[in-house]
Amino acid sequence: MAIISIPKRELKTVVKESIREVLEQESMKLRALLTPLISQKEQKDIEKRYGRLSQKIARSGEIQI
Repeated sequence: MAIISIPKRELKTVVKESIREVLEQESMKLRALLTPLISQKEQKDIEKRYGRLSQKIARSGEIQI
């Protein structure tokens, strides 16, 4: 078995980054589960009444649940 030497600070940085990524993925999954689903008919009715969303999406992504 090979032994790898890594500075403590670098290891801490890598662990923090990994935890941050996992938390971000899990929070996106949770948001997707809590987002109510609507039919195409309902979506068209909403757009007809209120118009399309005027805000630009800052970030988007796909998650498999």
